[in-house]
Amino acid sequence: MFAQTSDSNIALERDASFCSRLKITGELNSEHEAIFPSEAQAFLSELCVRYAAKVDELLAERERKQQTIDNGQLPDFLSETKDIREGSWKILGIPNDLQDRRVEITGPTDRKMVINALNANVKVFMADFEDSMSPAWDKVLDGQINLRDAVNGTISYTNPDNGKNYQLKEDPAVLICRVRGLHLREKHVTFDGQIIPGALLDFALYFFNNYKALLKKGSGPYFYLPKLQAYQEAKWWSDVFHFTEDYFGLETGTIKATVLIETLPAVFQMDEILFALKEHIVGLNCGRWDYIFSYIKTLKKHADRVLPDRQVVTMDKPFLNAYSRLLIYTCHKRGAFAMGGMAAFIPAKDPQVNAQVQDKIRNDKLLEANNGHDGTWVAHPGLADTAMDVFNQVLGERSNQLDVSRMSDAPITAEELLAPCDGVRSEEGMRHNIRVALQYIEAWISGNGCVPIYGLMEDAATAEISRTSIWQWIQHGKSLDNGQIVTKELFRQYLAEEIEVVKSELGEERFNSGRFSEAAELMEKLTTSDELTNFLTVPGYEYLD
Repeated sequence: MFAQTSDSNIALERDASFCSRLKITGELNSEHEAIFPSEAQAFLSELCVRYAAKVDELLAERERKQQTIDNGQLPDFLSETKDIREGSWKILGIPNDLQDRRVEITGPTDRKMVINALNANVKVFMADFEDSMSPAWDKVLDGQINLRDAVNGTISYTNPDNGKNYQLKEDPAVLICRVRGLHLREKHVTFDGQIIPGALLDFALYFFNNYKALLKKGSGPYFYLPKLQAYQEAKWWSDVFHFTEDYFGLETGTIKATVLIETLPAVFQMDEILFALKEHIVGLNCGRWDYIFSYIKTLKKHADRVLPDRQVVTMDKPFLNAYSRLLIYTCHKRGAFAMGGMAAFIPAKDPQVNAQVQDKIRNDKLLEANNGHDGTWVAHPGLADTAMDVFNQVLGERSNQLDVSRMSDAPITAEELLAPCDGVRSEEGMRHNIRVALQYIEAWISGNGCVPIYGLMEDAATAEISRTSIWQWIQHGKSLDNGQIVTKELFRQYLAEEIEVVKSELGEERFNSGRFSEAAELMEKLTTSDELTNFLTVPGYEYLD
């Protein structure tokens, strides 16, 4: 196994020793065992030995930095890395099959969804083990099986209700795997008695099961990395990638990654993140919904930075537009792609409503393309044609927009990135947030992390924005457009009333068969706590098998 070890017996002994320290407490059926053999366990064990403990240090550093912000020090560009920002370096390079990423579709790793996404009119499918997936143990492993079969071209699905068969078409989209964030654990696997980072499990299984087949067909093991907050976290991933390439005897740079810039601290370290991963990175992505969530969470103690209704916080707001433009400038300066954000709309059955949806998509994507983004995200195959038309129109014969440098732009300052956002805080906006968060949390703790709600395909970021907005309004005593001050009592009143609205919308049978009482209990706890919980998916994970 150890390509770099001269004595294979020593390597085998070490494999056996490390494997004995790795315990899989979750159930494995025969199909799961096939994607989690002893060799994969040995590889995962090696990763845990070297990198698992470091995750706790990185998370502790996040908390330390957050404390300084809570105490009044606003985020800013780092003085100690000024030489990296001012240097003339570039990333190592971008593989041929990632040169054109004008439209990407994202979604969880359900078998039918994987087939439909790979068959869509897109260039890339990001298969998601993170925000659009509820990480129940069987779903995590089933997802790895589905991706293995997709890579091998053997994936198919037959709907048990109507017998409809789904097959992979010729020349499907390029596959990229998004692993879990560093804050998420996998409680069904322990190493030396400690539950391991979910990111290491996702990475190890996807890489181990697919790297040979991917390389054989001219692609490679490609990853999306979520929720990074600092370049030290990017360096951690760089170390993981370098070790993995050495372990399997592969060339440096075989593994490629795109990093989501979806936290406020990370926007001030984009050069540094690119530099830390320069042999492996191909681009950065505007994860705008999580970015809004992070803006709230990071600036939670700053009364002058409280956001208005979620619905009015759009990409034309100064702080978000500056974020988009800085990402494009930074990426293109380094030869990396600058990917745009998510269109969460889903097609409507009513032709008139659907025309309005497609117009919203067109306008959103036109803004991104004209800004200089190299590609964009959609959440549903029915939006792919519209997004593709926009980027085809703007890109013309080009595969990407690396030639759009934005060098003539005025330098983007920390003040612009932190600019307060005007807008109304409304009773209807608060009630809508409650209904959406309640329905999403109920779906998530029931095992579904990708949920259509009120015409949008929602993932965890929506519920995060919804509950943290209300938490922040409560903390700072903000008033609504009806004159009422937002308090814990007002939230509890609205929650009780909106539970009844959701029950009437869904019907008593669906409501009573669901887990809405647990979802309401969790939402109430998160929203009225004195200290903000960083991620609802952490306490939510305890509800999953």
